[in-house]
Amino acid sequence: MILVDANLLVYAKVAGMAEHEPARTWLDERLNGPLAVGLPWSSLLAFARLVSNPRVFSRPLSTAQAWEQVEAWRRSPVVYTPDPTERHAGILAELIPHTAGRANLVPDAHLAALAIEYGLTLCSTDGDFARFPGLSWMNPLRVE
Repeated sequence: MILVDANLLVYAKVAGMAEHEPARTWLDERLNGPLAVGLPWSSLLAFARLVSNPRVFSRPLSTAQAWEQVEAWRRSPVVYTPDPTERHAGILAELIPHTAGRANLVPDAHLAALAIEYGLTLCSTDGDFARFPGLSWMNPLRVE
């Protein structure tokens, strides 16, 4: 089972990016496959914020369009939205020191903690996740 980071959702939705086709194909295969796909609120909200922001994209989606996409993903029978459990704070406390004081890595630590507590593989193109001990993660777009 997997947990999906926002960057893969953005790449899968926004045409014209180099990562679009492989990300769209990868996500479509997962959403139509037999295994559970975790789409946490942090990833879904980051997706909606990014794709509807005119400072990020010259032709952004409206917030309504972004939210329609979020709802479409959540309707997939294999998708679930995992919430932090009572173990989350303890796991997060162990991961925060690995952010090396970089504030922008705190949300990554939260996502890593969520993956660890549920025993999921975190899927992201962000190599910063390698810094978190105990996290199983992969970049599904990396060609090896």
